[in-house]
Amino acid sequence: MDPLDALTEIAYLLERERSSRYKSKAFRAAAAAIEGLTVEQLREPGLRRRPGIGDSTFAVIQQALAGEVPERLVKLRAEAAPVGGTTIRPLLRGDLHSHSEWSDGLTPIDAMVDAARGLGHEYLALTDHSPRLTVANGLSPERLRAQMQVVRGHRGDGFTLLTGIEVDILDDGSLDQEDDLLHALDVVVASAHSKLRMERRPMTARLVAAARNPRVDVLGHVTGRLVEGARGTRPPSEFDAEAVFAACAESGVAVEINSRPERQDPPDELLAQAIAAGCLFSIDSDAHAPGQLSLLDHGAARAEALGVPVDRIVTTWPLPQLREWLERSR
Repeated sequence: MDPLDALTEIAYLLERERSSRYKSKAFRAAAAAIEGLTVEQLREPGLRRRPGIGDSTFAVIQQALAGEVPERLVKLRAEAAPVGGTTIRPLLRGDLHSHSEWSDGLTPIDAMVDAARGLGHEYLALTDHSPRLTVANGLSPERLRAQMQVVRGHRGDGFTLLTGIEVDILDDGSLDQEDDLLHALDVVVASAHSKLRMERRPMTARLVAAARNPRVDVLGHVTGRLVEGARGTRPPSEFDAEAVFAACAESGVAVEINSRPERQDPPDELLAQAIAAGCLFSIDSDAHAPGQLSLLDHGAARAEALGVPVDRIVTTWPLPQLREWLERSR
């Protein structure tokens, strides 16, 4: 097996299973360290001393050079959580919520693009965080403008990287970024990341205000809950779901079906309410690494199980139709 392919696949599978970010980054660093090396160079005694190569990654390289599938990769392939096939998953053309190392993602934009292309995506929105989320290295207006120029360079050959942001919904429902910048972006995902235990009435007003903002396209992980994973669990925010989903339906804002297994947001009962309210939906990965883009499998399975109408899932739409919707209120 090619050592570079082995290291990259291990990193991808670690990311998909949301393992420690340090583990996946170690394998991506090793892949970068050996990229372009010949087989002869990989067999040189000094390879282990090359920056970026550790004991575990060196073992993977040696096993691959010996013509074996490395033990670490065999184990990860066997442990990869299967997701049942759905009729919705093959219909998904893209993803409107992803992150890069510009904020709290693990890899450069190029790696996210390569993974999206590998999954057959027609489009991907890069939605790094907004300024107030300093713990996630949120983008200042200046950094966001610079990123927009980079993003626009990733278009062609049947794939489009869309400019975007996951903008924080502030306590009063306003958005954490300059309005002219939000206007210029292709995709705006609005999410609450702070004061998630706010009382029901002000939280309702906060989310309704965001849903009615003409800059907003997607209401992200609406309850903020966590149901499993390394970060522990967190109860859902409390709000009047009927009022929030009515505002989404009236404004044409899509309710995100967040595909991360630790979120499963919205909960089933709220997803059913959003369907009844006539909302649009966006099945998104909320990927922070290339391997997590494939988490769309989980979101598609939930959408099918709950009976989400396919024609109301914006991420099944071809890019021209998606752009028409994105420009509805700009």
